[in-house]
Amino acid sequence: MKLKLTKPLCFFDLETTGTDVSNDRIIEIAIIKVNIDGSRESLEIRLNPGIPIPPESTLIHGITDEMVANEPKFKDKARNIYNFLKGCDLAGFNSDRFDIPLLVEELLRADLDFDFKNTKTIDVQNIFHKMEARTLSAALKFYCDKELTDAHTAIADANATLDVLLAQLDRYSELEPNVDFLNDFSTRKKTADFAGFLVYNRDDEVCFGFGKHKGKKVNEILKEEPGYFGWILNAEFPRYTKKILTEIKLNSMNTKE
Repeated sequence: MKLKLTKPLCFFDLETTGTDVSNDRIIEIAIIKVNIDGSRESLEIRLNPGIPIPPESTLIHGITDEMVANEPKFKDKARNIYNFLKGCDLAGFNSDRFDIPLLVEELLRADLDFDFKNTKTIDVQNIFHKMEARTLSAALKFYCDKELTDAHTAIADANATLDVLLAQLDRYSELEPNVDFLNDFSTRKKTADFAGFLVYNRDDEVCFGFGKHKGKKVNEILKEEPGYFGWILNAEFPRYTKKILTEIKLNSMNTKE
């Protein structure tokens, strides 16, 4: 089944130094852009993360410090990546919880404020887990009868993710081939900050999704306990979470005026 798109959809995958969204860095990014007419473009960049690559990460993706020593830093390529993604919706495998939050952090670190408010996302892993519950390699085998021969190279994983989604659309008649439906279906919980620290309640009000104030409205906590805002800003939370929280605080102050 062919995807019905109203704007380009970018399938992307990251290889990183680790899984800490706030502190780890991108080593490799691959993006496959599916345009409205079905044509495809791709972008693949290997990067020097600026920090050591832990041996346990190298065991997964095979990339060592020596292999990236002469590669550009993310900041050097940030504008290229930003321009390639601009105006597109995003898709990936476990992307809502990891790839997108980490990419946002890197863009903010490079002083590029990518506005994701109007960006729809499709997490193919969530569709797979709702339907079958396995890994990307198993998903490719299950849906496409293919082996993921270059697993944990960004371009192979991005291609596999695209293949799996197209196969899912063919297999499940209840899946609609448009981004609005797939965004809703593949999202675990509606969040304000991608990383899930700020979530929406049933009334579309932003609440804390963690800690002692979990489930409480952000506006109310900032009013009752202003020190909590300062603690978050100084703690190791993702930059995008801090950005959204700051916007909420500023909007609240402007409303009072």
